[in-house]
Amino acid sequence: MTESNSPVFESINIGDRLPEFVRTTGFAEWNRYAAVNDEFIPIHMDDEAGRAAGNEKGAFGMGNLRLAYLVNMLRQWIGDDGEIRSLNAKYRSMNQKGDELRAVGEVMGKEIVDGLALVHLKVDVIDQNGTSTTPGEATVALAI
Repeated sequence: MTESNSPVFESINIGDRLPEFVRTTGFAEWNRYAAVNDEFIPIHMDDEAGRAAGNEKGAFGMGNLRLAYLVNMLRQWIGDDGEIRSLNAKYRSMNQKGDELRAVGEVMGKEIVDGLALVHLKVDVIDQNGTSTTPGEATVALAI
């Protein structure tokens, strides 16, 4: 039997912080994400299109990429035996080329429901200035 890399439900406490998932973003990351998702939207690829859309700095990052950063943070924390049961977030601020983005999470509650060990989390993507860009909530299920 192999050892699980998932956190132990009993040892998780309200207020615990998840390990951060950190990325610096720009055209290279946006282009790869767009290629995988067939999502070449001009405001994310072209500075003039970004400025025309109201962002004086030009092209700006995709909200869905920040959601993917939250998924990566959760997956790395829950390991192979965990499951993301729900995740929702709001896009509150644009990210610009060169921004360092940190996906963060904090345990807000935990419970066992119908045999599932559920952990409720507050999540966000924070930029290098400490600005919340993608606040939300998640629930993960861990093995009991």
